[in-house]
This record gives sequence, structure tokens and C-alpha cells, in this order.
Amino acid sequence: MKFALAAGIIALVSMATINSANGGITDPTKLVDLTYVFDTNTVYWPTEPPLVHQFEHYGMTPGGYFYSSAKFAAPEHGGTHMDAPIHFSANGMTADQVPLSSTVGPAVVIDFSSRTAQDPNAMLSDDDIKRWEAAHGPIPDGAIVVARSGWGQFWPDKKHYLGTDKHDDVAHLRFPGFSIEAIKFLLENRKAVAIAIDTASIDPGNSKDFPVHRAWLGANKPAFENLANADKLPPTGATLFCVPMKMGKGTGAPTRIFALLP
Repeated sequence: MKFALAAGIIALVSMATINSANGGITDPTKLVDLTYVFDTNTVYWPTEPPLVHQFEHYGMTPGGYFYSSAKFAAPEHGGTHMDAPIHFSANGMTADQVPLSSTVGPAVVIDFSSRTAQDPNAMLSDDDIKRWEAAHGPIPDGAIVVARSGWGQFWPDKKHYLGTDKHDDVAHLRFPGFSIEAIKFLLENRKAVAIAIDTASIDPGNSKDFPVHRAWLGANKPAFENLANADKLPPTGATLFCVPMKMGKGTGAPTRIFALLP
């Protein structure tokens, strides 16, 4: 936890330094937006309704100035979002209770996309983690571990991204996820504060009992799903900022995620 806060502070200081060096303008090449736009194309679980966004006011007022305001309604779990621990753990933290120290940290980006082309339900394994560590050193305390499957290439095509584009069809879901072995390795041997993935779920699409959700969220740790632009992240060196809506009693929440590159 302390490492995550320290990393976040260092990253913010680095950003301030960049701003100062550029006359107050952040170097855009150092920032990567990892969040999909929330709109009518946003991918939600097949059992969920789509996002609704409606303008209540849009146009010139009698006073002669422009004014607009709108309202929206959306499920908690869809688009780029956080799974709060209570999503699969009765005593877990709700979205508003997840500390900021669990949402900021050094990015550990582990690529397993070489397997996903052959197996859409491929899983990040504990061996993948060990190979990453052999190349880059042990996963640091306070890290956010990102499983990069390459699945973002299919967004927002539900048929390819989820495996089905039919409402309520959960029988034909297919997309990559974490393996339970990888999660056990992280929980038992490392001190990562969160995990993230560029697919619709931390469990693979063909999972029926969601062991990864139950284990990771059961340890009172948050997870982030549907990361955009994961291919733009280096294996190490970036800092992730995952800023969820502070949803009271939320089982999850839409999240703005971005990375500060080294």
C-alpha cells in the first residue's frame, strides 16, 4: 500500500516537472488514455441494458446564451470499469470504500496475446508471470498487474469481443482472462494492489463459476476490466491511475484509467 502511494506521488511530481518544463503543458506523449468512451456503443454484459444518455436541455436560452445538460443511466459493470470486492464477496468493500492507494500504482504489463489468437478463452498463467519476472525482476509491492490479451482490437464489436451479440446469451461468451493459478500466485507471493485486463472479465468467457473473481475480490482487492489501448503500455515503467466513480454501495463503477509513461 505504501509503495503504491509513493509511486503515485512520484508520478504526480514527475507530471508536475513535465508541466514546468513545458510551460505548464503536459507532454501528451507521456499520457496514455486507457478508457473507452461511454456511449451507445459501450459493451455491457449480455444480460444488461445499454447505457442511456439523454439531453434535457440543449440550445439557446431566452437570455441569449447557450446552455446544455443531460442525464444518464447505466449498469455498474460495463465499459472501462472497476469491480469492487463486494461484487463477489459479501463482506468486501463497496466502490466508495476502495482506497485510492488501491487504484494507483506501477503497471506490470504481462502480454499473453500470442496464445489468444489460437484460443479465445486463453488465460494468463502463473508461468507467464514468472517469465515476466525473469525478464524484469519481481513484481513490486503496490503494483497493478495488467493482463494484455490483445482483445482490444475487437472493441466495440460485441460478436467478436464477447463471442456473442445476443441479449441474455451467456452460453457463448468467449474471451481471455486470468487463470486461478496466476491469481493464487499473486495473492500468496506478491503484494499487488489490483489487477486489470483488456477484456470484459478477469475470468475467461467460458468460465461458469468465476474462480478468479471469487479469489481476488474475496481478498478485498479491486479489479479493472475493459482497458483500452493496452497495446500502448510498456512491460514496466508506467504508472497507472484508475479513478472510479465514488459510487455509494456500488458493486462496481465506471472508471477513468490512464497511464503516465516513464
